[in-house]
Amino acid sequence: MIDAHHHLWDPSRREYPWLAGPAMDPIRRPYTAGDLRAVTKAAGVHATVLVQTVSSEEETVEFLATAAAEPVVAGVVGWVDLTAPDVADRLAALDGPLVGIRHQVEGEPDDDWLLRPEVVAGLSTVAAAGLAFDLLVRPAQLPAATELALRLPQLRLVLDHAAKPPIAAGEWEPWASGVAALAARENVVCKLSGLVTEADWRGWEVGHLRRYVDHVLDVFGPRRLLFGSDWPVCELAASYEVVLDTAIALTGSLSDAERLAVFEHNARATYGLDAGGDTSSRG
Repeated sequence: MIDAHHHLWDPSRREYPWLAGPAMDPIRRPYTAGDLRAVTKAAGVHATVLVQTVSSEEETVEFLATAAAEPVVAGVVGWVDLTAPDVADRLAALDGPLVGIRHQVEGEPDDDWLLRPEVVAGLSTVAAAGLAFDLLVRPAQLPAATELALRLPQLRLVLDHAAKPPIAAGEWEPWASGVAALAARENVVCKLSGLVTEADWRGWEVGHLRRYVDHVLDVFGPRRLLFGSDWPVCELAASYEVVLDTAIALTGSLSDAERLAVFEHNARATYGLDAGGDTSSRG
């Protein structure tokens, strides 16, 4: 089993703007590789993808070092400045199992940020380097993400957290139509991740998530879905074990082969991981 989306952080070492505010108090503490080993071992997860948390190449270098030292971390989705003129050089300087790049687009006030010429150029370079790009977007940014997928068919796009459906509010549109339009692009896959924290943190039930999960299963299909825990963010609403059990319950209608795809094989294919987590042959 592969967890295709989790984080590590240490607030004593750097600032995490998204961790501000009292709501985040329960997770505003260091989460270490040792903590990761404990939760993944207990859950039977044998490999993970460690994903950036801030716009920092320094963090990416640290994550790559963590991956080199921790067998459970099979790959890193890091960060570079996509608007910089030397994106290719910045990527080449990152040594280690780098499998993708992410920018926290959800925080950009411009819903069309992904379509800025300098960003498109940077993402073209990401594609040329054989890397995926994780899309962290809000529903309002889905049209720009869909246009990006059309402009750069050579870029593997990974939709994080199913574009954050408004589960707590019980809303459906424009999220559902936007996700369906993006899923029509064959170069896009979707992570089954981050959904418990889009629901009511204290009152959610598996049934509250089902309509949204059924929709992404319908539009992407099980061959383009990847399980991710979004740990430790998930701890705001549920433990690692509960998140995994919930994902298993919500995919209960799938065949054994389809489940194997969602919980292991799709992550390997998307991020260029082999059975041992080696990313040296990504492409």
